[in-house]
Amino acid sequence: MRLDASGKVSLDHIYTAPDPRTYFQALRPLGYQVPQLAKPWFDKILKEYRETEHVAVPHVLDIGCSYGINAALLKYDTTMDELYARYDGSGPASRAGLLERDRDLAHSRRPAHPLRFTGLDASAPALAYAHEAGFLDATVNADLESNDPTPAQRDLLAGADLVISTGCVGYVTERTLTRVVRAQDGRLPWMAHFVLRMFPFDPMEKALAELGYRTVRVDGVFRQRRFAGPQEQRGVLDGMAAAGLDASGLEEDGWLYAQLHLSRPQHP
Repeated sequence: MRLDASGKVSLDHIYTAPDPRTYFQALRPLGYQVPQLAKPWFDKILKEYRETEHVAVPHVLDIGCSYGINAALLKYDTTMDELYARYDGSGPASRAGLLERDRDLAHSRRPAHPLRFTGLDASAPALAYAHEAGFLDATVNADLESNDPTPAQRDLLAGADLVISTGCVGYVTERTLTRVVRAQDGRLPWMAHFVLRMFPFDPMEKALAELGYRTVRVDGVFRQRRFAGPQEQRGVLDGMAAAGLDASGLEEDGWLYAQLHLSRPQHP
């Protein structure tokens, strides 16, 4: 088992396959569930945004979107259980067959409240699949930790109403969020980030405050997934202990947990 610098097991390979089967088949035994737990919160925030900002079709920017999981859940009212079954290897054998089936899903489930989704990710294969399947309306294949967006990428990032993430913070930092906000040409989209407890959100909160945001953390925690094994759990627990974080009753019992941070303009 190879651990990354944070102590978590490296799962890089599941994000670069040409279709989502590797992703779902690797994460299913680990009980990965945070997108499902995030779904009602995103639905609630989008409802409030529509009502307060009078936007009929909000534009959602999903940072670290991989294969468009959040888009599939929110645009077409799927569930994680449905997606796990969909990509368990028992369906079409080819990428083309999977895409055809997913396009049928996109066409058959017209949402009561339409959304437009742009996905930002460093994995070109994951973005390509999500876009071809109809989950994502636009994609930005970029590493905004290292580089400013190109003019074409800025155009795709611009106009976001809600910026979300469900697990990329810790690998993505305030550098990416700052570049996303600066691509909006003065607009300040709402934000909702599910962040593993092992990763501090303070640097991002500070950077967002300098841009005009106020951030609050929602009470409670959200299960992300089980540890891949004792070695990963020990690596994470050691890191949390060094950071002064109490893992008793949470990570100590075998699961990674996330917290929800909501950021909105201070003066809308």
